[in-house]
Amino acid sequence: MTADFKTPISLDDLAKIDIRVGTIVSITEIERSRDLVHAVVDLGSERRNVVIGMKRERADVKEVVGRQALFVVNLPPRKLAGIVSEAMVFDIGYEDGITPVLAIPEKPVPNGTRAG
Repeated sequence: MTADFKTPISLDDLAKIDIRVGTIVSITEIERSRDLVHAVVDLGSERRNVVIGMKRERADVKEVVGRQALFVVNLPPRKLAGIVSEAMVFDIGYEDGITPVLAIPEKPVPNGTRAG
């Protein structure tokens, strides 16, 4: 059973969200955290630190290194587990209580390419 759809938003609201393709360059486990890892993501014009809660979702968190995924890049930076996270991975399934998977492009595209 799927969840109810959220309240409709305007196209102007949707246009405010900046989702970009990035390649996960590295993953480092955050020792004192049960859930969080530190990723470095190549977004084309720059690399950013992203803290991702995937430690308990995967047997090997490093399996995503080298993969492209979608990232929300215009959220304010947020300090998590002592690391400033500069984007948020756009994943599928978490809100529905299933093991999340990365939202990925169907074929490689240049890092920094906008979604939408």
